[in-house]
Amino acid sequence: MKALATNIPKSIPIGCRLACDDNSGAKIVQVIGVLGRQGVHTRVLSAGVGDIVIVAVKKGNPKMKKKVERAVIIRQKKEMRRVNGIRVSFEDNACALVDDQYLPKGTEIKGAVCREVAERYPKVAGIAPIVI
Repeated sequence: MKALATNIPKSIPIGCRLACDDNSGAKIVQVIGVLGRQGVHTRVLSAGVGDIVIVAVKKGNPKMKKKVERAVIIRQKKEMRRVNGIRVSFEDNACALVDDQYLPKGTEIKGAVCREVAERYPKVAGIAPIVI
């Protein structure tokens, strides 16, 4: 996995509900874990753009409901500062479901994808209409 040049604030904690922005069948998901992060006693783990999280599907297709899946976070409300000085923030928190090899489960993403996600997961960015 490629390292990111941007320092991304981890603003999506465990328990947060996200919009699933792909056409895999899930609409609303809840974060139940973060891959690659170690916890400290009584501290809630959190994730940011480009992180892989474990989610439970709350709303969507009846076949997808109550399933535990992996997802990559593609947008977050909290602004992040890039190396060139630009600050980027989005109007919602969103994710896209991926499989074990980090390939997208859906065939298209409805909204924009952050450039940091495109650098780390090019297949996810390939099905998005715009990369910001």
